[in-house]
Amino acid sequence: MDDITFTSLEELYTRLKPALRTKKEEMKRNGYVYIKEQDIWNYLKQVKWINAKNLSLYDMTSDILNTDDVIIDAYLREKLNLKNRKVYFEEEEK
Repeated sequence: MDDITFTSLEELYTRLKPALRTKKEEMKRNGYVYIKEQDIWNYLKQVKWINAKNLSLYDMTSDILNTDDVIIDAYLREKLNLKNRKVYFEEEEK
């Protein structure tokens, strides 16, 4: 089997987009309706894969699908807090 190589991170992101979309939909079902595909990508790229070498598409897809929702949520909240931004949610009826 030939190794697949990518000439840019954009190309790799495009290839991983179906897994990112699947994870986003799973997170949405679990109540994380504000998480976007790029949030999942950014977490993995900046935290999990930062020092990784020679990751396969299989490894990356597995990481996407198996990373705990809470970890991705915490990462995003930290990033938003650093930018002094807030995530607004609809008020729940009491």
